[in-house]
Amino acid sequence: MELFKIKKDIPFMKNALIFNVISFVTFALAVFFLFSRGLHLSVEFTGGTLMEVSYSQPADLQKVRATVATLGFSEVQVQNFGSARDVMIRLPAQKSVSSAQQSEKVLAALKANDPDVTLRRTEFVGPQVGDELAEDGLKALGFVVIGIMIYLAIRFEWKFAVSAIIANLHDVIIILGFFAFFQWEFSLAVLAAVLAVLGYSVNESVVIFDRIRENFRRYRKMNTVEIIDNAITSTISRTIITHGSTQIMVLSMLLFGGETLHYFAMALTIGICFGIYSSVFVAAAIAMWLGLQREDLIKPIKKDNDPGDENSGAVV
Repeated sequence: MELFKIKKDIPFMKNALIFNVISFVTFALAVFFLFSRGLHLSVEFTGGTLMEVSYSQPADLQKVRATVATLGFSEVQVQNFGSARDVMIRLPAQKSVSSAQQSEKVLAALKANDPDVTLRRTEFVGPQVGDELAEDGLKALGFVVIGIMIYLAIRFEWKFAVSAIIANLHDVIIILGFFAFFQWEFSLAVLAAVLAVLGYSVNESVVIFDRIRENFRRYRKMNTVEIIDNAITSTISRTIITHGSTQIMVLSMLLFGGETLHYFAMALTIGICFGIYSSVFVAAAIAMWLGLQREDLIKPIKKDNDPGDENSGAVV
């Protein structure tokens, strides 16, 4: 299915250097903010108090969040779990204040607004658990990167694997850079979004790489630049349909999903936009600069019945 068909190839690679300079500057700024400001980690990583409370009627999360905020807790996660009457509250750790004191203070404030609220459980999430989560998250990210490289190297060619992983890491670092610059809360949900972006971005790269390989077989008179431009142009309609429909769903979560899904959707929104950009102007351009040729994807083979030199071969 195509929304439109472009008859003349767009010269994407003609401006690849300019866009990659922009990418390098953006990437460098993201790294700078990551080291200078750091990530604003959530309770899951830094430790704190976890409370589960239950209401007799569906809970008003905005009201619960506002009530807890009046107690001086500026970084509070409030969300439903199980049903609309059950609420989970994550409180950041405070110096010289125990987990029991925090939960008692919050429960008293909630009961002042609704006497029927009951405390189901409370527990303390220590910084050690947060360190383990951060370590496991980095391991997951590393395994995803390694898996993508192996997959692309086997399916295509090492030049594609290198260019795609650079483009994917470009997307991840820029997402983290946004969260560091604006000091948005980085939670497990955001980490899940980053991992999802890795798979989403590599999917777009694979589509373009597959079309490049197909074009090398189909158009023997085109050079590498023309092959890449044609591959990107011919997949634009598919890109708009796929990413447009996905972005509509993500924007709905961003606008109407509340604070629980806000940063998760924000990370996906940034990742989708930069994923499209990096697949075209980063991955494809790096593959071109690595010297991608027809022979890298279509290996010469020898015909047994070749009447010429026994060492001659034919490209198929």
